[in-house]
Amino acid sequence: MGTLLTDPKSRSCLCSLVLLASLLCGAYFIGNAFIEKQYKERLAQWKFSYGLQNNRPDCRDHCFPLETVALPKGIIAKTSNLQMQPLWGSTINSKGSKSSLSLLAIAVGINQKEVVNNIVKKFPSSDFVVMLFHYDGFMDEWRDLSWSDQAIHVSAVNQTKWWFAKRFLHPDIVAEYRYIFLWDEDLGVENFNPKRYLSIVQNEGLEISQPALDTVKSAVYHPITARQRGKVHRRYYKFKGSGRCDDESSSPPCVGWVEMMAPVFSQAAWRCVWHMIQNDLIHAWGLDIQLGYCSQGDRLKKVGVVDAEYVVHLALPTLGVSNAHKAASGLEKVDNRGKVRMQSSVEMKIFKDRWDNAVKDDSCWVDPYQLSVNRTSP
Repeated sequence: MGTLLTDPKSRSCLCSLVLLASLLCGAYFIGNAFIEKQYKERLAQWKFSYGLQNNRPDCRDHCFPLETVALPKGIIAKTSNLQMQPLWGSTINSKGSKSSLSLLAIAVGINQKEVVNNIVKKFPSSDFVVMLFHYDGFMDEWRDLSWSDQAIHVSAVNQTKWWFAKRFLHPDIVAEYRYIFLWDEDLGVENFNPKRYLSIVQNEGLEISQPALDTVKSAVYHPITARQRGKVHRRYYKFKGSGRCDDESSSPPCVGWVEMMAPVFSQAAWRCVWHMIQNDLIHAWGLDIQLGYCSQGDRLKKVGVVDAEYVVHLALPTLGVSNAHKAASGLEKVDNRGKVRMQSSVEMKIFKDRWDNAVKDDSCWVDPYQLSVNRTSP
């Protein structure tokens, strides 16, 4: 150690290190003092702004997001929509005006272009905004359709409509739309009129609904979706075997249930359903059983199938199947529908477990349907 201190070169190096350390410490403390001062000043400003509002009796009931507390109430735009605006000559809508539009959102692949075209043409642009979720990457190929430039196009390869819906149909984005049609692409709509459909839905007080399926032409996987006589039905009957459904049944799938193929949600119901969609479970299997919790009331009354306006489920191959464009270019056709179905089943189990755990962990939650259990055969 004595040698290190008596050596001129070593002493010079040591002095340099001490000087550098002193400078760094000085910069650190000065910087901290400056940052602390700025933080205290900003905090004081927020407290001052918030305090001014809360000291006035007429302002205490105003609900502001914390981050916007410094803004005047009238400038805060809490919601948005999917309406495209022109680059010039825009007609500014009155802020107080309420939209009477509804939204049609469909996950599409180029193979079903003709079917989708028939669907969209049934929905008049004066009453509906159209949004297409392209799961195969093909978007420009839709440009030749007359309505394409007025539609919203979003593309993400090999994603489901529930993946798209969770990310692009946030309740605050679609808050202006009365109803949200979240449909698959393989539906025949020859006997479907969306305006008449919504008229029936409103008259019947349905918050969650779907058009019935033509039993002759459709692939029907769930009996409750099959078309019945009359205008609307809310339950189906099964008197033989296990899992009977009768007038005493009070839970899905006997009553309060629609299929995830062609659901229609009211604005309020969608706000609830969006929060129930799991960000990582893109097939949404199992969600249908719990939809009744979002019906804004009694699911026995607020969930139903509309028979007067019905569709055909064509059951065409979609996700998991390579498209015709790739096949035509010489690439081998791939069919992964079996893997897709297996993943869907896995996700259904995960969703059920999450629901059960959420119920167990939330001591404040009360199940409005806890006494509603379907009668089953012994």
